[in-house]
Amino acid sequence: MPESIVRSAVQDAAPRELTDVFASVASSPGGLSSSEAARRLVADGPNAIRTHKANGWAVLGRQFRSPILLLLIVTAGISLFVGDTTDSTVIGVILLASIGLGFVNEFRAERASEALHSNISHRAVAVRDGTPIEVNVIDLVVGDIVHVGLGAVIPADIRLLSCTDLLCDEGILTGESLPVEKSVEPVAADTALGDLSSCILMGTVVQAGTCTGIVVATGGSTEFGRIALGLGDRQAQTEFQRGLSRFSVLLLEVALVLTTLIFVANLLLHRPLLESLLFSLAIAVGITPQLLPAVVSTCLATGSRMLAREQVLVKRLICIEDLGDMDVLVTDKTGTLTEGRISYTDARIVRPETTPEQIFLRGLLSTEVDYSTPQVSVAGQNPLDTALWESPLAGQFEAGQFTQLALVPFDHQRRMTSVLVREHAGAVRIVTKGSPEDVMARCRALPADAAAVLDALYDAGSRVVAVATREAPDLTTIGPADERDLVLDGFLVFIDRPKESARDSLAELAKLGIAVKIATGDNAKVAERVCADLGMVSGGTLNGTEIDALSDADLTERVREASIFARVSPEQKARIILMLRQKGRAVGFLGDGVNDALALHRADLGISVDSATDVAKDAADIILLDKDLGVLAHGVTEGRRIFSNTIKYVLMGTSSNFGNMFSAATASVVLSFLPMLPGQILLNNLLYDTSQLAIPGDRVDPEQLRAPSHWDIRFIRRFMLLFGPISSIFDFITFALMIFVFTAVPGEFRAGWFIESLATQTLIIFAIRTRRVPFFRSRPSAGLLAAALGIVVIGTYLPLSPIGGLLGFDPLPAPFFLALVGMVVLYLVLVEFAKLWFFDHYTPVSVPERVRGRSHHLARRAARFSTAQTLQKVTRRHRVTRL
Repeated sequence: MPESIVRSAVQDAAPRELTDVFASVASSPGGLSSSEAARRLVADGPNAIRTHKANGWAVLGRQFRSPILLLLIVTAGISLFVGDTTDSTVIGVILLASIGLGFVNEFRAERASEALHSNISHRAVAVRDGTPIEVNVIDLVVGDIVHVGLGAVIPADIRLLSCTDLLCDEGILTGESLPVEKSVEPVAADTALGDLSSCILMGTVVQAGTCTGIVVATGGSTEFGRIALGLGDRQAQTEFQRGLSRFSVLLLEVALVLTTLIFVANLLLHRPLLESLLFSLAIAVGITPQLLPAVVSTCLATGSRMLAREQVLVKRLICIEDLGDMDVLVTDKTGTLTEGRISYTDARIVRPETTPEQIFLRGLLSTEVDYSTPQVSVAGQNPLDTALWESPLAGQFEAGQFTQLALVPFDHQRRMTSVLVREHAGAVRIVTKGSPEDVMARCRALPADAAAVLDALYDAGSRVVAVATREAPDLTTIGPADERDLVLDGFLVFIDRPKESARDSLAELAKLGIAVKIATGDNAKVAERVCADLGMVSGGTLNGTEIDALSDADLTERVREASIFARVSPEQKARIILMLRQKGRAVGFLGDGVNDALALHRADLGISVDSATDVAKDAADIILLDKDLGVLAHGVTEGRRIFSNTIKYVLMGTSSNFGNMFSAATASVVLSFLPMLPGQILLNNLLYDTSQLAIPGDRVDPEQLRAPSHWDIRFIRRFMLLFGPISSIFDFITFALMIFVFTAVPGEFRAGWFIESLATQTLIIFAIRTRRVPFFRSRPSAGLLAAALGIVVIGTYLPLSPIGGLLGFDPLPAPFFLALVGMVVLYLVLVEFAKLWFFDHYTPVSVPERVRGRSHHLARRAARFSTAQTLQKVTRRHRVTRL
């Protein structure tokens, strides 16, 4: 059959009757047994599109991406071919060592990322052995019966068995902006993908309603999988990655100019063609940050492991930089400021003919739980409904005494749930439960003291749900329009106590320069009471109604001062985030619900928790295994430490590589011989870079952690233009010393400059790593100290060693080493004075410039709403390694 008319499993299931669907996948309404599900999982493979395993070959291939490096390898091969065995062998060994070093460190980073992804999982409710249980989405198999609720990301291609007011956002596959209504009825056999109303598709999102269905395709066999595998999984670059790219391009441009000039100049001086080419390419390799990817990867991998120990999982390693950049955190209240363990405490009546027991019973009846069977399952239910069913009073409920005729599920626009129930006496009534303000607005008459009772409950910090009813003997089904003319019965009272550790966590975030703001769907008084109990100074409260009434300009000013946003909708949360970002703030948003997904997308850094809804976890960049602000504070500190250590290597590359290679370029034209042989330049660069691999474990000064850090290419450029020439000055002093004082021959000259350049460019790390006086007020880590000093010792010994002659070195006179010590000390002292002057005169990036610098990042976050990029993003959750 031609590929164009091959029908997928979901297209085949959509027009079939349910009995045929069960037969085609060898399942039943009772689901699969655990043993059969395990057998199918082995036979068909995990419900995953791609694995997220470290690929050693891919990492090795990345080491050869540099065209200059490849050209150097080819040139060394030609050198070997024409008989220059010594130089070509030395160059080959050094290149292999450099490539191997980069491979080992990048592969370790890949393994660290793999380990992180294996700790992040998505859950689904499947029927196994006749009982609904939670399973990992990758363990779903064809034939599983699954229950899907509001906000869930559909875990597979599913044929619907039952549904209630089900609307799905399928824009990720079809590009449609409006949600699609679903039903159980079969469709025509030739129905297009976008019109398969009897099926729900992997990667799409439940926008309203609930459903039960049978899995007909998993992993790469789904419609989502087929498209995703075709698109690939290329991810948009972050601002940090773009900054690294710009830095590398800057040095590469300088390298190309230098190498071209050096090559032409050496040819004009009638030096051998091959020697001139090798020297020019060695200069290019020396000035480019050859191990920059490895150092950055090592920093991020080291940081990710430390963050994981702090219960912070980073879905994408490069997002660690965004974590350190955050200076505003908008968070929900439940589970962060409170314990997150909601428990039912009481029912308050507002009509004398209603008892607390009746209010509680009607609260149970208006949950989205199937209570027609003796074993009631609350898997996947919201915390308030779960609290009702876990209350001791729920034990008095007799299953089968009430029949649920129809259900209008909760959504974040109505903020209520309604059911049509036939009671045991035969009466039919609508029972509505939800936000007190919204439910009371639909009541025909309110008791005189209802508002006072509600205010008292709010003042006590309680969470409150209103229950209202009306008789409906003529109805057989209901919709949102039927939620009218209700009679308020009373209030269900819940409590979620403030978290004991929250006060200290808020103080810790304040020390880090992070302003904490609360966005909640709860009542303003409840939020204010919790904040007051925790000692949080309030800058004012805005509610959803006020936010809608404000223009963007006015809201931008108000959100800067306000610290509590109450009764806010998902769209209002996203608007708050956007307005906060207009002032150049780096905004993080912490949320775990369906209503948080849009704000998570809009924030610079989306943060969720492992227990969050699927759509929230997919939208987030960072996952917290413990929903605690203290954990997040540790994560921010670690993010800033990682960024600070990464920048140390970047600054080393500007000050040392640029200065030394400029010196080499100048000397090659002035001298009658090459100041260093190509192999010596590469060896120098390899030793220097090796010492810097200890940077990721270095200490960071406390003041560098107190304020957000971000990429500043202007800072790096200025740093290069100041400290690069300082390095060259001491190189030229060394040249003069070797020629005019020691009358050195080429081998001695090369040995002297090799030792001096390695010592100065390696030891400068102790000055660059801190703005304080090194050693006295800021001590480096033991690892960095040992690595730097060890490399200097090795570099000093090499020209004197038995292999010094093989490397092209001649022994040096003893007085040289005394002069070397003096030059190194003088160099480091001069660098200290230059450092003080530089930091006194450098002006940090202004807010408007920072806003412009972040515009690309804003565009990247906004682009997540496009079909292709959203598809690539959601693809990352469907992996063997349990994203």
